[in-house]
Amino acid sequence: MSEEISRELFDHLVELAAFELSEEEADYLRRELNKQLDAIHELEAVPVDENTPITSHGVPYTPDISAPPREDQWQPYPQPEKILAQAPETEDGYIVVPDIPHETL
Repeated sequence: MSEEISRELFDHLVELAAFELSEEEADYLRRELNKQLDAIHELEAVPVDENTPITSHGVPYTPDISAPPREDQWQPYPQPEKILAQAPETEDGYIVVPDIPHETL
């Protein structure tokens, strides 16, 4: 396995994501991420004809076999106060969430 996500890069990403990981969890997650990168590199090595269209999955969804997209419609929830009652803190009909510390990179 080639190590593409170094410990320094991984630690930086963990800090940006505000994760709290034990040493064992961090080592395990970094190894798994590197395994995923290895799998991606193996897939990149598969020869593909240049005329093959890029797809996100194996089945092309053409208009002939796909339902047309539905139009978005706003449907208000009939009792929003029930949802707000589940939140630990609300203010003026909104759910209050903790501030995320920001750093200039």
